[in-house]
Amino acid sequence: MIMTASFTPTDQEFIRQRGSNVEDVTRQFGYFEKGFDFADLQRAATAGDGIIRLNDSEIKDLLASYPTLLGDKKAVKFVPASGAASRMFKEVFSYLENDDEATCKKALQLLHSLKDYALYDDLAAIMLKDGLSLEKEIEADNYKVVISYLLEDKGLNYGKLPKGLLKFHRYADRCRTAMEEHLVEAALYARGKDGICHLHFTVSPQHQPLFEQLLKEIQHIYEERFGVKYDISFSTQAPSTDTLAATEDNQPFRDADGNLLFRPGGHGALIKNLNAIDADIVFVKNIDNVFYDDTVADTVTYKKVLAAYLLQLQKQVFDYVRLLKNGHPDEKDLIVIQHFVKEKLLQDVAPEKEALIAILNRPLRVCGMVKNEGEPGGGPFFVKNKAGHTSLQIVESSQIDKGNPQQAAILQGATHFNPVDMVCCFRDADGKKFELDRYVDPETGFISSKSYEGRTLKAMELPGLWNGAMAHWNTLFIEVPLTTFHPVKTLFDLKK
Repeated sequence: MIMTASFTPTDQEFIRQRGSNVEDVTRQFGYFEKGFDFADLQRAATAGDGIIRLNDSEIKDLLASYPTLLGDKKAVKFVPASGAASRMFKEVFSYLENDDEATCKKALQLLHSLKDYALYDDLAAIMLKDGLSLEKEIEADNYKVVISYLLEDKGLNYGKLPKGLLKFHRYADRCRTAMEEHLVEAALYARGKDGICHLHFTVSPQHQPLFEQLLKEIQHIYEERFGVKYDISFSTQAPSTDTLAATEDNQPFRDADGNLLFRPGGHGALIKNLNAIDADIVFVKNIDNVFYDDTVADTVTYKKVLAAYLLQLQKQVFDYVRLLKNGHPDEKDLIVIQHFVKEKLLQDVAPEKEALIAILNRPLRVCGMVKNEGEPGGGPFFVKNKAGHTSLQIVESSQIDKGNPQQAAILQGATHFNPVDMVCCFRDADGKKFELDRYVDPETGFISSKSYEGRTLKAMELPGLWNGAMAHWNTLFIEVPLTTFHPVKTLFDLKK
């Protein structure tokens, strides 16, 4: 493991200027040497065993109770939106570089279907500024010209913009970006009693002015349409959450000038952004999972259902915490609370006051889970930690030892996956915010191989936002329909 003395005084000053702590960087860097352990899966969470399947009557009751349960509470919609859309256009970029027959055929198929995309009018307008007719270029099969204007900065620059700023959907009156669709959703399920919708987007520093400019142009449209006021804020991933890269022999990686090279620590770094949110209830959803107006009903329904279930559960948790801390619980009370922890939170605990407080007094989240139909992503499992405690966790495929027959069999038996559909509460029974850093499992990071200026390096990702960063939260899973999940991972997903 690297020691602090391995950093020169210049290195240490560089680390401090980034807002990082030398000791934390040292500890973190040690994982390159020792690695991260695989998750210890006990079994997959399935409907009836770790995943709650609500019936129609329960859904109806939760929907009816949602407005009362929300009451005067402040709800915030938290949307990670900092990722660039470059991976979304990976295949389309290849059309500019390859001239083989198969690539050409795919490129022409895209070219002649462009009118089906919401981006068409903007693309036509920006090409016209250079004296080019998009329609004529399509007729002439000039796919390289058109695609270059789609992806490069001489045109729409979609290859470098974040997904939140891309035109996703076409309507009769206008075309909406992914960000606009999140504004629509917020008006439908996250409106406060005061008529205010609070949204928070995590963005890249270079893109924040573009998001703010878009808001100036469109915010009033949706405020007038839905009779709401939007309170929209942004944050960026702090440089202090970046991780130091390593050489292949586990030494600090340095650039051509000899400076330490730090890389973004993945979406797990956003736990600090989430921790800064001042709210009673927080909806978490990815930027690219949005719907047209005529297909958004299930999403709205189940967001309210998840939130109502969480608020009901939180009320009971708070009552028990107050009794344990401030009351005089007898043996019968302790057994009742132990039963609640086992039946509702699916965790075993002794009927002892301090042990029960330790389990109950944590951040709480309810996560929607959809049936797995081949989509990539993390899944719900019962996982045992190093202390021998078993709890519900969202586990990524990369965290599972597929070479272990027992673990591989558990993975194979998984029935659901995580669409990043969460409702969270991180205030305690006294109304104080939990410090979310305290509930991260630092042993659940990930190391991958990358390159920088032609040199191979090892990069470290922090525990994922909905994986290890929330490992010590109280977590429940509820089955939601596949109709609430429509991620846009490639350009072609916009045609589904």
